Amino acid sequence: MTQTFYSNGKLLITGEYVVLNGAKAFALPTKFGQKLIVDESDGALIGWTSFDYDGSIWFEDSISFSSITKKERFDDGNPMKNTLIEILHEAYLMNPDFITNAKGYSIKTELTFPKFWGLGTSSTLINNIAQWIEVDAFELLKRSFGGSGYDIACAQNNTAILYQLVDEKPTIEIVDFNPDFADKIFFVYLNKKQSSKSAIVSYFNYIGDVQKTIPTINKITKTIVETSQLKEFALALQEHEIVLSSILKLLTVKESLFEDFDGVIKSLGAWGGDFVMAVAKENPTVYFKEKGFEVVIPYHEMIL
Repeated sequence: MTQTFYSNGKLLITGEYVVLNGAKAFALPTKFGQKLIVDESDGALIGWTSFDYDGSIWFEDSISFSSITKKERFDDGNPMKNTLIEILHEAYLMNPDFITNAKGYSIKTELTFPKFWGLGTSSTLINNIAQWIEVDAFELLKRSFGGSGYDIACAQNNTAILYQLVDEKPTIEIVDFNPDFADKIFFVYLNKKQSSKSAIVSYFNYIGDVQKTIPTINKITKTIVETSQLKEFALALQEHEIVLSSILKLLTVKESLFEDFDGVIKSLGAWGGDFVMAVAKENPTVYFKEKGFEVVIPYHEMIL
């Protein structure tokens, strides 16, 4: 019997990094995501094939059940195999039935976005595996990759969300976000994928006392979610960039790359890579392409 699971990609609009310290974050699930297709097999192993958005295979290998239960590591220059074993091992500890009551599996994953875009290759995988094995996806993330879990919340919801860690547990509030100025919002890929895991480690290595900034971030998030005015929305994004720039001791993306841009640019997720959000009165596609950034996606083509 074939089982198919699907999870949404994600974009973190406010609260990047500080969501880890309890700030309220605003996040949007994307129209792009990832499928997990599971068929029964034999041989006490999982035959795993991962397809990129264009149908090309970007990972293919076999993983024995014993490698999963023992959390075996391989030094073959393919970190994806070790990553999968780590995730599946933690899932096994949470619910061993998928190993103890099975002969084997043939598994395919299918991305609907290029894997280097950073829209949640890992979070959609973890959420899909959690659905398949019937374990809690937030707990599986915590045990394997770490992170705030907002990306898991996006994987599971088809609408905008407010996300906050309260006593280290996720709280999710569904938000009706469909502003009249959505046609002024664009997402631009910065031509390099940022490792969220590495960015989180770096963040904790150099942050000071961020608690005093959390009320400010929460207020900005509230404004961004609730305002019906483009100008107020843009100014709130700009203020968010300034606050995070001060915490991270980094230039804003507009200062470093787009100083002459006529509009507001907001970093998303891990600063320095993946996508940024651009807000402009006129379509800025030509501006970004002239600077070498070819992927410019309008709001309604990106967001669920």
